[in-house]
Amino acid sequence: CIRDGNAWSWTNGARLNRRALVMPVWLALGWLLGATTSLNAQTLTWLGTLGGSESVALNLSADGRVVIGKSLASTGYSMAFMWTRETGIQSLGTLPFYTQSSAAEGISADGSVIVGWSSNSSGVRRAFHWTHTTGMQMLPTLGGNWNTAHAVSPDGQIVVGESGTLAGIGHAFRWTDSSGVRDLGTLGGSWSGAWNISADGATIVGWAYNIDGEYHACRWLPDGTAQDLDTLGGTGSQALSVSANGEVVTGWSYNEAALFRAFLWEPIEEMRGLPILPNSYYVWAYDMTDDGTIVVGQTSLLSAGTRALRWDVQSGVQNLNTVYATLLSDGSILSGAMAISPDGRYIVGYGIHAGTGHPSEAFLLDTWLPGDTNGDCVVDDSDLLAVLFAFGTPGTGITRYEDFNKDGIVDDADLLIVLFAFGSHCGA
Repeated sequence: CIRDGNAWSWTNGARLNRRALVMPVWLALGWLLGATTSLNAQTLTWLGTLGGSESVALNLSADGRVVIGKSLASTGYSMAFMWTRETGIQSLGTLPFYTQSSAAEGISADGSVIVGWSSNSSGVRRAFHWTHTTGMQMLPTLGGNWNTAHAVSPDGQIVVGESGTLAGIGHAFRWTDSSGVRDLGTLGGSWSGAWNISADGATIVGWAYNIDGEYHACRWLPDGTAQDLDTLGGTGSQALSVSANGEVVTGWSYNEAALFRAFLWEPIEEMRGLPILPNSYYVWAYDMTDDGTIVVGQTSLLSAGTRALRWDVQSGVQNLNTVYATLLSDGSILSGAMAISPDGRYIVGYGIHAGTGHPSEAFLLDTWLPGDTNGDCVVDDSDLLAVLFAFGTPGTGITRYEDFNKDGIVDDADLLIVLFAFGSHCGA
């Protein structure tokens, strides 16, 4: 498709006049305004609770359709939950004999596989693997009586976490249905734990004790080697997320003043601290995009409580409460950003929801403008072309950017949205 004046020329010889498209759109604006909301801004969705006063979103599917986490139930105990727009927040339950509490921490890209843990009245945890078909299934340990699952690969095949061993200590593990559970070892010390895995399943990150008795951020390479990522000058660090290619790692570390600081690690530059907001005390980074360019987390501000943060290579550190202030006009606060979708579009976490009075409630933040198919914060020719090329299809992959209203097909409704929003940009 080549732009030619006011017309769009197609390789098959057909021509689609841009003015001809715009005219019927204005005739349909009444319908559009009635059927579509938030056309001029990003959206914030509070997910509610399972009957208690608190919930926190810990992860999400690649397209933002499924959110998982934990929530206090009316019983007063925490329960793993799954949320979708169609069903709302629903409990995933617990494992047999481990019925006290549970939490969902990892999810596959399509949202079909969820992992986490379930505990008994003594606080002993067991890792679970959940699908719609099988429900919640217990994962094997490394010989001990406990384990926890923190993440699953995007294809849902590999689970990582921490497990008790026969020696009574905890080690990072990797599990697949075909090969079973495997001990990832340590950095020469006693304990270790795996917290995340790269998109190709080759690189695992977490933490491990070294021979000096310090726990350091760790990266397990495809050959099984455990790599010490060091610290920011303090005595401990932990890696919580890794880029798709396994080359960029983020998490938190103590600095020389024994304060928590967010870090970014790359093989060339090694570990470096991420920028902080004024009056920041502690700072944590929890997750990053597939390309490693956007990181989310939270900070503890002096005399102001915790606030959700985002770092990116262009804008540095951002307080999400400032960036999305228009979505928080009721006095709500975004306290922590726990996970971000692979493309950077969706962010989940927890905050103070003024509408319900919940001191901690899970949220889903869509940071893209309606009509923006590539996340560049402006609706322009490239977005119109993307919708036109995808027109009539069920979408272009798991994130389905061109299907703005998420009805399963790219059609007239989506074209109207991008045309109506044409020229809008973030901050406008």
